[in-house]
Amino acid sequence: MCMRILRSTALVLSLGASACSTLPANAGGTCDMSTAQVFDRVGESVVSISATSINPYSTTDRVSRDTGSGIVIDRARRLVLTNAHVVLGAQYVTVTVRDSDTVHADVVGLDPVFDLAVLRLDDSPGLDLKAATLGQSSAVRVGQDVIAVGNPLGLTRSLSTGVVSAVDRVLPVAPFAMSQPYIQTDAAINPGNSGGPLLDRCGHVIGINTAVIEGAQNIGFAIPSDLAREVIPRLVRDGRIVRPWLGFQGQFVDEDLAGILRIPMTTGLLVEAVEPGGPAEARGLQGGRMEITIDGDSILVGGDIITHINGHRIDSIGALTQSLRPLTVGDRVTLQIFRRGERTSVSYELPERPLLPSDLAGQVELPVGSAADSGQALH
Repeated sequence: MCMRILRSTALVLSLGASACSTLPANAGGTCDMSTAQVFDRVGESVVSISATSINPYSTTDRVSRDTGSGIVIDRARRLVLTNAHVVLGAQYVTVTVRDSDTVHADVVGLDPVFDLAVLRLDDSPGLDLKAATLGQSSAVRVGQDVIAVGNPLGLTRSLSTGVVSAVDRVLPVAPFAMSQPYIQTDAAINPGNSGGPLLDRCGHVIGINTAVIEGAQNIGFAIPSDLAREVIPRLVRDGRIVRPWLGFQGQFVDEDLAGILRIPMTTGLLVEAVEPGGPAEARGLQGGRMEITIDGDSILVGGDIITHINGHRIDSIGALTQSLRPLTVGDRVTLQIFRRGERTSVSYELPERPLLPSDLAGQVELPVGSAADSGQALH
């Protein structure tokens, strides 16, 4: 059984002062606005985005158009927050405000890993923007009411309601070096909702809707507003998030797997694929050669197993995360490796992570219920 995570665009189918208005999600007490009141407060802050792309390598159907949603976060600077996958690779972007005023927008900054982008609207006479408020996603609790507003399937500024189904949900598509938790909700999220807000009963943005599980009954995910608050100033300042590139994909494994397969293995980070042109390839790291399936979960075995990173033993997902978190561009990383029963080590300097082919993918398919829930790498 496989789970397909779909970015909810129309086609499918990690700091400075904040650049937006920010207040605690429950500033001034517990909010209990009606759904209609929330929409009245925030509805005009939600915009529709159209992104036009041209494929220079195709002779037919060269032009494609993605549609998505966004939220005005800074009225004075005309900034809109949306998903990176809505505008990634677009040659021309337009934004429609209040279903009537359409203006050109430039991509100020974009990060495909966190799937966030900031747009700046052209200054247009008579353009009257209303900015939303970012709440605190750390205050979100399972079971609380939430409201999603966006433009599903081109139906502008549509509203759906639901509850928070889970918090701190780490998706199996998250890169192991920089996975972050999502808010899971059963509020209906459809193609075109990408980049739209997930709201609490205060009318505050607690998440940015980004993905759903294909074939499921309303299992959707939103990027927490706390992460967006951290990322926005960096996107506005630098145009991107600068992060180190290890140059391989893999997942955490333990010795139980060795007992099942009866092959030499140890606990650590199993290298499944080495990315072409990356630093790991240059230092001779080896990826897997044989795919096996255990309880429906696919693993590519036969590659190196990283047992230590800069001297830190990789004996759990937590240890892996802790060892990777402090790494920055220019640092030197030393990997101790278990390779076909022997131990060796490699060391290399970490370059900046480039835009990778996987960043352009609109959907990813992964096994359900494996160690990938916390440790799978796809970046």
